[in-house]
Order: sequence, then structure tokens, then C-alpha cells
Amino acid sequence: MTERAQLYKGVIESWKKYLPVSKKTPVITLFEGNTPLVRAFKLEKKISRDIELYLKYEGMNPTGSFKDRGMTMAISKAKEAGAKAVICASTGNTSASAAAYSARAGMQCIVILPAGKIALGKLTQALMHGATVLAVNGNFDEALNIVKEIAAKYPITLVNSINPYRIEGQKTGSFEICRHFTPDYHAIPVGNAGNITAYWKGYKEFKTAGQIKSLPVMLGFQAEGAAPIVRGYPIEKPETLATAIRIGNPASWKQAEAARDESRGLIDMVSDEEIVAAYKMAAAFEGVYCEPASAASLAGILKLSKQKYFSKRAGSKKAKVVCILTGHGLKDPDRAIKVSAPLVTVKPELKEIMKHVRLAR
Repeated sequence: MTERAQLYKGVIESWKKYLPVSKKTPVITLFEGNTPLVRAFKLEKKISRDIELYLKYEGMNPTGSFKDRGMTMAISKAKEAGAKAVICASTGNTSASAAAYSARAGMQCIVILPAGKIALGKLTQALMHGATVLAVNGNFDEALNIVKEIAAKYPITLVNSINPYRIEGQKTGSFEICRHFTPDYHAIPVGNAGNITAYWKGYKEFKTAGQIKSLPVMLGFQAEGAAPIVRGYPIEKPETLATAIRIGNPASWKQAEAARDESRGLIDMVSDEEIVAAYKMAAAFEGVYCEPASAASLAGILKLSKQKYFSKRAGSKKAKVVCILTGHGLKDPDRAIKVSAPLVTVKPELKEIMKHVRLAR
């Protein structure tokens, strides 16, 4: 096999058998997918003896989040349909991905953001990729209502996760996991709820195709201040430091509940304090730097393990648990600075430096 033939070709080319594409579909790709599945040995020891813990590090996608899996599909299908422009509402990651893939496709991109609620790393991405970025005095749910109205009235394609092609692309994450094994439990942050919907769809399709024999239990986690599915009603003013899941009325609410119920799983909530603790642990113990919202999945596993959730179910066999880490830590550098020890400035002298160094014994 030649080197050229071995090159990874992205989500659509890798999984087109399971995707609604044809020879007529122009594949717009930044070679997304194929992200690391990291065994978290140190975290396992701290969390529970009853599990094998794996981190699916979606922050290693081209724009730094899982959104790229769905965006390659959404933009490719928009291009196939002859669209000249796309639009999205976003808490940050969708805007970065839509802007990048639109630039790749030579299409106009319009982004509507809730003012003052976007992590700096994500905002800079949308701006650098040349999108028209507008901030509205409102939350994400209000921004989404506006873009739906615009897309209904003008020749602009909506590329939020209510676009079914987004879900099609995002389901490929489950295929990648199943190349290694079928998880017993699949933990995932829940914001607009498209990702839990997509992963469950992928697992079911793979089982129907005979690629796997069982299905995982789906475990979704919302932030405590933005947990409409857990509370059972929309949150008018959601609040959490995990900006990517600061959503009060998820577009895929019913689909998320279906994934929970069909898999006999749960959707729970975790506090900002629990999210920050998990966020710091993933980086410090495993070298995996994710954005705060990503750590909701790990925070949820920590919470459940304290409740002996896995020991009740695992029996004699360790349960394989996969946590989806949805975005890279560099998306939100301000948060990392806020939760870290302050930077110490010293003189450029050996003795001064060694006063602050603690060598392991």
C-alpha cells in the first residue's frame, strides 16, 4: 500500500457507507475525526476499582471540538444543494466550526452569539475564519430562535444541530469507539442535546449492521444552572461557567430523553464546582486538557461512582466507561487562569528559583 493510500481522509470518506452522501456530494473536509481514545489509568484508581475509564478526546478535531464531525456533513450537503451562505446560533464551538468549514467551502457564514457569554478562544476562531459575527443581547435560546426565523425567510442554510446532517456526522464518533470495543457506559455533556442524540443513533445503527452485539448505557450530564432536562422545564436564564452547555431549552430535548430511556441510562446534573474539579483532574493526572463543559462527563462519572452506581452493576467484571471530552482546553484560556494558582515572578537566580521547586523523592 502506498503512503498516499494510507492517508486518513476524514469522517465522510471513512464512514460514507453509513452516511447520506453520494458521488455528487462535494466533500468539504478538514480531516476531522480519528480522535484519541485515551485510557485514564490514574483517574481510574482515584474514581473506582469497578471501571476501566477512557477519554474520547474530541478537542483534537481541526477546530478543537466535536462540532467538526457534524459540520463536515452540514457544509458538504449545503454545498451540494447550491447554498451560498450558512447561519448558526452558537455558544462558541459551533461558530468556530461553521466559520472554518464555510471558509474551506468558499461560502459566507453568519454567526449569532449571546453577547458576553462566549469564551475568548472560540470567538477569535469565528472572527479569524472570516464569518460575519453578531452578538445579541440575549441567551443562546433566543439566538437560535432568531437564526431559525432568518433561515426560514432567506436563502441561508441553518447549520445548528437541528440540521439533520449535523447529527449524521456526529454519530461517527460512536463508530470510532466501537473499532476498539463497545462501551458498557457512555458519558457525555448535554447542552443542546444533539451529541447524545447522535452517539445513540450511531450505536444503534452499528448494532443493526451487525458491527457490535450490545449497546451502551447512555449517561448524560448537564450543568446544575442549565439543567432543563433534569428539572423537567426550560430554564429562562441558564447560568454556568461551562459556556458550551449554557442552554436552557435544548433543541434535541426529546431525542436526548429517548436515548436515555432506550438505553436504560440517565441524565443528571453536576455543579460548577464538580465540573472544575474534573476539568483540573483530567489535565493534571492524564495530560488531557479539555474545556470546562467537556469535563461535565467526567464530573458525572465521579458523582455516580461516589453513589456506588458502577459497583452495583459491574459484578465481577470491570465496566468499560467512555467519557466524551467535547472540546479543547485552549477554547477557554480565561477559565484556566482563574482556576489555577497565580503565576509567580522571581529573579533569574538559581537560589530564588529553587525556593519554589518541590522535587519528588
